[in-house]
Amino acid sequence: MSKYEQMASEILAGVGGKENVTFVAHCMTRLRFNLKDQSKVKLDDIKSMKGVLGCQFSSGQFQVIIGQTVEHVYKEVCTQGGFTLSDSIEEPSEKTKEKLTLKKVGSNILETLSGCVVPLIPLMMAASMFKMLVAVLGPSMLNVLSETDDLYTLFTFVGDAGFYFFPIVLGYTASKKFNVTPVVGMFLGCIMMHPTFVNIATEGTLFTVYGIPCNAQNYASTLLPIILSIWVMSYIEKFFKRILPQALKTIFVPFLSIAVMIPICLCVLGPIGSILGNYICNFLLGLDQIPGIGFLAVAIIAALWEFVVMSGMHVVFITALVMTFAQAGQESLVSVGGAIASLSVAGMLLGSFLKIKNTEEKSLTFGYFIASIIGGVTEPGLYGNGIKYKRPFIGLIIGGFAGGLYAGIMHVACYAMVPVASFIGLTAFAGGPASNLINGVISCGIGFLVAAVVTYFTGYAKDDPVLTK
Repeated sequence: MSKYEQMASEILAGVGGKENVTFVAHCMTRLRFNLKDQSKVKLDDIKSMKGVLGCQFSSGQFQVIIGQTVEHVYKEVCTQGGFTLSDSIEEPSEKTKEKLTLKKVGSNILETLSGCVVPLIPLMMAASMFKMLVAVLGPSMLNVLSETDDLYTLFTFVGDAGFYFFPIVLGYTASKKFNVTPVVGMFLGCIMMHPTFVNIATEGTLFTVYGIPCNAQNYASTLLPIILSIWVMSYIEKFFKRILPQALKTIFVPFLSIAVMIPICLCVLGPIGSILGNYICNFLLGLDQIPGIGFLAVAIIAALWEFVVMSGMHVVFITALVMTFAQAGQESLVSVGGAIASLSVAGMLLGSFLKIKNTEEKSLTFGYFIASIIGGVTEPGLYGNGIKYKRPFIGLIIGGFAGGLYAGIMHVACYAMVPVASFIGLTAFAGGPASNLINGVISCGIGFLVAAVVTYFTGYAKDDPVLTK
């Protein structure tokens, strides 16, 4: 039997046999069973099955969490049970009246981000491999390829493409998550990435949308603007579907949805990241001016930096960094915290790799780790591990804070802007006293080790399915 046939057979036995199933469907990650008698379900047996990430009763259904291979398992379940195959269904909102707490809000945000981003992991891993080849074979390491070689150029733009066009691919996955027509969601992403609009943002040209002033931004590689826009569009599209006659829906629902979303997306939701980024930038850059606690500034930045990057707000810091390096030849706050945070991501992934027992997830996590520490690509690990499981972020935050605290106390500085997040970024500490390089490496080492240890011991609940083979 293939592994999917084996999983299907075991799952059917675990739900009480095919005779106990009245209906089965699947969504993006789960099998969803309607059962005659829910008491026949063997929860512990299903949770311990190889390839099963978890299971639960929800909204009258029994759900088995499989992950991205769910469609293969579903086909085998239908074949063995004699059920009718159907297309995947949308993830239901499963709204229940729960007390709204800060923890619940944070959990819901991470769940939403996970639902939008996790399907993109294969894309991110493929792009990461090309970027890692550039890092390993390029001048910074083995020097097999020079920057003028066609292969170097090819691998560079192929690797960058996977992340540069995030708003477009996220337009699809976010649409699936929020029940929006996927190609219309992608269209909105295309509008945000159109070369004309990118040029307007780059050149700072004055621009209006329906007469409304637009603070144009470059949304390449950003996450939140398109997700927020698709979330809002889910209500707008639903409104037009409800009020328009059936004969007009095919043409006018997508047209009117996009027409309404253009100013909302380009004038309101998109620039929010820039506005928040400016406030965060000013706040973080001003931390080291506070008497008595200036040394904590690097620690706070290192602890929070990756969340700033995930939101796309980090681009606001670039201008400040360029000016600082041009004027002073060094920088001892943001670039130091960013370097420590990058190595802390690798530490978080190493701790996760050592802790996880599930074969598939362990293999994926190792790939994230290599992509991060060698290729300098942290996105797969942040989205595929951190956002997906949430608790590993505890290790990332504590590791970054610990490494940043040491750097702040020792007054570590960066003497160059090294635009990579791999171990090669340690070269940014060279150029000044030898003690600065040593303390810079120690700072990143502390961040790496603390993140790994904390993630190993606190990153997963004891009953988390990924801790069983």
